[in-house]
Amino acid sequence: MTLMIRTRRYLLAASALGLLVAPLSLTVRRATPPQSAVVLQQPAGPAPVVAASAPVRAAPPAPVTQAGERSAYIVQAATVDAARSAVLRVGGLVTGELDIIHAVGAALDERELIALRDGPIPGLRVFEDTAVKASSVTGALPETYYPTEVAASDLHVGGVTGRGVTVAVLDSGLWSQHGPLQNAAYQTSNRVLAQYDVILAQQQPSAYKAPFLETYSSNIDDPFGHGTHVASIIASSGVATTGRFQGVSPGVNLVSVRVLDSTGTGSYFNVIRGIQWVVNQRARYGIRVINLSLGAPPHSPYWQDPLDQAVMAAWASGIVVVAAAGNMGPNPMTIGAPGNTPYIITVGAVTDNYLPLQAKQYQLSTFSSAGPTYEGFVKPDVLGMGGHIRAYAPNNGTLAQKFPQWVDTANNEFTMSGTSQAAAVVSGVVALMIQVNPLLTPDQVKCRLMSGAHPAVKADGSLAYTVFQQGAGLVNAHDAVYSNASGCANQGLNVALDVAGLKHFGGRANRDANGNYYIMSTDTASSASASGGLLGALGLGGLVPVIASIPLVGNLLVGIPLVGDGLLWGGDFASSTGYTWSNGYTWSNGYTWSNGYTWSNGYTWSNGYTWSNGDMSVDSSTDAGVPRQE
Repeated sequence: MTLMIRTRRYLLAASALGLLVAPLSLTVRRATPPQSAVVLQQPAGPAPVVAASAPVRAAPPAPVTQAGERSAYIVQAATVDAARSAVLRVGGLVTGELDIIHAVGAALDERELIALRDGPIPGLRVFEDTAVKASSVTGALPETYYPTEVAASDLHVGGVTGRGVTVAVLDSGLWSQHGPLQNAAYQTSNRVLAQYDVILAQQQPSAYKAPFLETYSSNIDDPFGHGTHVASIIASSGVATTGRFQGVSPGVNLVSVRVLDSTGTGSYFNVIRGIQWVVNQRARYGIRVINLSLGAPPHSPYWQDPLDQAVMAAWASGIVVVAAAGNMGPNPMTIGAPGNTPYIITVGAVTDNYLPLQAKQYQLSTFSSAGPTYEGFVKPDVLGMGGHIRAYAPNNGTLAQKFPQWVDTANNEFTMSGTSQAAAVVSGVVALMIQVNPLLTPDQVKCRLMSGAHPAVKADGSLAYTVFQQGAGLVNAHDAVYSNASGCANQGLNVALDVAGLKHFGGRANRDANGNYYIMSTDTASSASASGGLLGALGLGGLVPVIASIPLVGNLLVGIPLVGDGLLWGGDFASSTGYTWSNGYTWSNGYTWSNGYTWSNGYTWSNGYTWSNGDMSVDSSTDAGVPRQE
């Protein structure tokens, strides 16, 4: 009995204690957040609405902010501060800063991601953060260096790989073993969107169905090897032992158009037909860039040359055309067609002298063709790395069989020099620019590419090479991608009128009585004609003499060179090194040396001149048939 009474007293005491402790327990639970401090960063406005509409038993709506549901992203804006603020504003976590690309790393759930993309943040771009993870992976392939030498590798780390941009390579085809060209960086799907064999289509008209029925998915192969090499420079997603990509824009999509045969030669007809096919298919495959690593000597004014007309039409359609300058340097006036077309981006070559990443050892390649053009335009526009360029290529192609000493059989790679390779480097840079700014027009791309280039400068601050040799300088992917320059390319030109045959243009280059090339000064008060210079009575490179007096509509002063920028050139070549490829050089006259002026209607070329049938060849440097590596 006594035991029973004591038991009841203990139970009553325990119950009383439980009643006292329960409120304290509830208070502690309410004071403890169900998540980490991230919840405090969520917008306060929408939360009560969601909670009020939910049943009482579903009171904790915390799944919206579950940290485990967040994914990694790279958020880019006009500045790092703007990107950081945008992430924090929607309640996301900032995981780090990427100053080099004006971005931050971020952890976002689906709701935060939607809110971020819907926010009115100027220049906001969001990338899945797969690039950072993969770039730390060490591959087994050799380092190619040129993506780093043009400042593209740092962009890859930030997710700028050319993703979503399609480059059409008109060349000798694409090896059926696609290797590092099969898949883009961080993707598993086939990024070779189409292959079209112009030579096959000409030989066998029934080889392809009607365009709306044809998939263009059959392999066209590359019996020569040059086309695969060029495409690999642009797009290889192979990862080197350093963890860097081997290609300049490893995320691009590719379209391969075969216009050259197994010996690397072709005809104007096939190249033009290839350009025509690309223009017709540009919307279907999202083609934004054409790479033309080929050329032929010019035999008429650019506006009368069929190949130049075709590339002008492509440019007018919204496609950026990148072409090799040619390998007839270092002599002046050796730019080939279609590189002599004033509108497009024409590329000369730089070598690192087998001392990679040591910019003061870089040098203009001796084979790189120089301007000006016969119409007086400054070419090349820019330079790209073009000496001893390593890239994936077929081990059974004509080039590999003819020059086995340049073949890396273990990795199926070939080493080649030329403005072909330099043009491919620049095409890759252009793809990076378009990924970041998809609305850029071809003229805007050219302007920003030139404004971001680094010219070679001597210790005294003067140019080491003239604009006729280096144009605006060596391309820099980072500076081109983030350039805000405008109105600095193709000023005074009108491609629509040019294509229509209504108006044609000449440049500001001329040559004095001593054989020096210079840029004509301008005078707002008078107009002068260009007589006796480049465009007067010259019979160079197979061109027939033209009339002695060729007026240019525009206020140009013949015989009076533009002051500054070291523009007077006697045609000599400087073989020394030690120059600084400077991003701090200020052009004293802007880029006015690239402007165009309307030709007088009275100007005509000889009607009796018959030019060649337009045989084409690749623009890889050769010396008696052997690639000359620089």
